[in-house]
Amino acid sequence: MNRKILKEYNKGGKVTIRSSVLLELGFDPKFFTHYWKNQKGEVYLFIYEYGFLKKLENGKDKYVLVTWQDYMDKNPKLNI
Repeated sequence: MNRKILKEYNKGGKVTIRSSVLLELGFDPKFFTHYWKNQKGEVYLFIYEYGFLKKLENGKDKYVLVTWQDYMDKNPKLNI
């Protein structure tokens, strides 16, 4: 279900969305297949090729949604 939700809401490769929107659809942020850490130290959780990062923006919980990119292979993805 998580992959389907992320795929539906991330058509452009990167988007920010309120966490409540995804949670109401049944999104479970505790379920993921692997993670990737960027140079800023932010950890994106991935469900196959779709990733998400929880952020607090203007006092609201949001998710930054991304898709796996080739440059991410330079920093190995860490499986759990």
